[in-house]
Amino acid sequence: MPEMTISPHDLRKASAVIAKGGVIAFPTETFYGLGVNPFDRQALARVFALKGRSTVDPLLVLIEARSDVRRLASEVTSTAERLMEAYWPGPLTLIFRALPSLPPELTAGTGTIGVRLSSHPDLPRLLEAAGGALTGTSANRTGEAPASTADEVRRIFGSEVELVLDGGRTAGAPPSTVLDTTTTPPRLVREGRVSKASLLAIIGSLAA
Repeated sequence: MPEMTISPHDLRKASAVIAKGGVIAFPTETFYGLGVNPFDRQALARVFALKGRSTVDPLLVLIEARSDVRRLASEVTSTAERLMEAYWPGPLTLIFRALPSLPPELTAGTGTIGVRLSSHPDLPRLLEAAGGALTGTSANRTGEAPASTADEVRRIFGSEVELVLDGGRTAGAPPSTVLDTTTTPPRLVREGRVSKASLLAIIGSLAA
């Protein structure tokens, strides 16, 4: 694997914070994210409060391995499988039908869940330390620009975030592309780092 920018010591600290229901900030291949245990309802509520985010908006989940999508999704279509093969790990967030057992805060009552396998070199180790999955919503107050550095995260949240993992400056915009695979054909929710043309080359068509 590529060389780590986050130390083993900090990974252990992150694991301890997550286990206690705390919030960490960490680098991804786009922006810094806010991470909590996605199965901990109180921790999820803290993320919404920190961001000032509406509880009708679901939270993205980052996973350690492709197989972990089964911990979150009740259905993985053949189209989704092709997209995961082509673009994961990478900046493509796929929306799946959610397992009914997931916390309602995570899905915001939509019955769906957004999932990404990040290509940032530190994420596999961080996710392993955190139990295989973390929320990955961008580190910002709702309506403001996402943070691209650890210092920006600290300026935004101060001591409200228990641990900020400094992985240097992230790539920033454009954000991840978001694609809803619960429809046939899939629906492009947000075009980002993975282009519409690139998606069409894999799956042939998108919902109007």
